[in-house]
Amino acid sequence: MKTSLLSALFALAAANLLSAAGWEEEYAGLLKKYVTPSGVRYAAWKANPGDLASLRHVVDGIAGAPAPAGKGSDALAFHLNAYNAWILQEALEKYPTKSVKDPLFTFFIGNRITVAGQKMSFNRLEKEIIIPRYGEPRVHVALNCASRSCPPLRNEPYTGAKMNAQLDSQSKTFVESSNGVRPTEKGAELSAIFDWYKEDFGGAGGVLKFINKYRSTPVPDDARISFQNYDWRLNEAS
Repeated sequence: MKTSLLSALFALAAANLLSAAGWEEEYAGLLKKYVTPSGVRYAAWKANPGDLASLRHVVDGIAGAPAPAGKGSDALAFHLNAYNAWILQEALEKYPTKSVKDPLFTFFIGNRITVAGQKMSFNRLEKEIIIPRYGEPRVHVALNCASRSCPPLRNEPYTGAKMNAQLDSQSKTFVESSNGVRPTEKGAELSAIFDWYKEDFGGAGGVLKFINKYRSTPVPDDARISFQNYDWRLNEAS
């Protein structure tokens, strides 16, 4: 009896591992299919039961898989992908919707998601794990909260091997866009992200240094800086 029970437990564990396996490749295919430069094709995705099931498999894999050890690029890639994949899952659950944000931000602060066996909120994943653990300001251009003012969702997963190049690419894309930096007659209107998280960029001077590292036309040091209103409407492809 004990042997049979042990065998059953091993079989269940193996089945769970198998279920969690392969989500990275599946996630890559979904991003390539539904993410465009102008946003996410939510309507088409919602209309495809097979691809909805595939995304469910992705987030189930993220929920059950152990996070890579340490604070290296593989671990960062896992957590960035976890945030973005779960955002897509939850946005599609709410779709059709004009915005995932509600008046009390419960979408972001409620314990809605599971990552590496831990139940948590998007807020905890971002502000208690990703930002303090990795100390990398470029995460702010990699995370996508399903809103129009967010940095664009990349149409490929983050990987440890390509992490630096991917984050540089995201940074350049964002600060060259009007969502990131909008030139004005006497200065520039910056994304509110650069206001909310300015300390992660090293303060006000660090924000401009970061922006000018990636912009083809630098923002002058004496420019009059203001911040854009954040557009929380869904980042649906036009």
